[in-house]
Amino acid sequence: MSKPFVFEKPAGMRDTLPAFYQKNEDIKNTIKTEMESWGYQFIQTPTLEYHDTVGEASAILDQQLFKLLDMEGKTLVLRPDMTAPIARVVSSSMKHVAYPLRLAYSSPVFRAQQREGGRPAEFEQVGIELIGEGTASAEAETLALMTEVIRKSGITSFTVAVGHIGFVQELLADILGNDSRAGELLRYLNEKNYVGYTSHVKQLPLSSIDTQRLLKLLDLRGGVEVLDEALALNPNSKGQQTLQELKTLYNLLEEYDAAQNIVFDFTLFSHMSYYTGIVFEGYAAGIGAPIASGGRYDDLLSQFDRKAPAIGFAIRMDYFIEALGNKGDNKNRQCILYTGKRRKEALQMAKSKRAEGALVVMQDLAGVKNVDEFSKRFDDVHYLIGSQQGEDFS
Repeated sequence: MSKPFVFEKPAGMRDTLPAFYQKNEDIKNTIKTEMESWGYQFIQTPTLEYHDTVGEASAILDQQLFKLLDMEGKTLVLRPDMTAPIARVVSSSMKHVAYPLRLAYSSPVFRAQQREGGRPAEFEQVGIELIGEGTASAEAETLALMTEVIRKSGITSFTVAVGHIGFVQELLADILGNDSRAGELLRYLNEKNYVGYTSHVKQLPLSSIDTQRLLKLLDLRGGVEVLDEALALNPNSKGQQTLQELKTLYNLLEEYDAAQNIVFDFTLFSHMSYYTGIVFEGYAAGIGAPIASGGRYDDLLSQFDRKAPAIGFAIRMDYFIEALGNKGDNKNRQCILYTGKRRKEALQMAKSKRAEGALVVMQDLAGVKNVDEFSKRFDDVHYLIGSQQGEDFS
């Protein structure tokens, strides 16, 4: 195996340069402040977890886990998500804290990628978990907070698509009768491969009515009116109950003034196998992947011996920053270029401008080889050159 070049990084890993890093931190602080204002408390979990606990519960494919052995031979993983580690914490260190719990996090997660995939293997998530409440109120709060976070961060054109895992599973089970036949169609939905889904449905030995029911599922995307259309596809008692719950959720979101960005999408299906009820994804204009996603997971906590309903969402920061573009980057960056004789004056100017909120770099002119190129980094440049009585271009 050849030795990597000195400039190479492991597949999927990225360097974060100063401009992106600062913008990421600024936006992240805005998000965290909003989450805290809703009563969510931030926690931190280890980067390394046991494979037999968090690794198996995470719902991330085993081949995407970064694995290593500790000194005792136990298999560890770099955390692939934050929901499973928080479930572990709630069931151990916080097992005596009464439900419901409102927890938040801001952490990188790690998922191995094939070299040709071109996707990041490490990315940062900021999210919340509302644990111990299985009500429509909890779902409305979660979705309302997610829309408010997006809006206050500066993204004005966005949509939150809401689906329901249980409704889709119930419909497929009713028509196909077994999990293996349903699993193939669910895989197409997860991949958003609607051409493959349609082709597969037409090849199934079904009645024309059932074939049309499965194909009609792809059309169940739009406003609250699609809930009535969905009832025609799955009119049994479970289907009716699910759709009524979604109508209740929509009414609650209207009370939060958060319904205007909501669309229902019954083709929405997540690869995260622990989701049990509603699932949702946030999309921003011009970005082809979700900037935020989440859902209800009522069975995960039972794997850690503290069963409870739960719901949460995560903001994916790299896509989120991409969606913002130049928005949110309103810091005034200034530079004071000075010669040695005017250092004290430069110090006083820098102190004054920092007190006004500017980001100020002090730079001795003797240390700059190309003043023009150096100056392009800043919004304003102040020149303190020569003696105190000399020329001043500030």
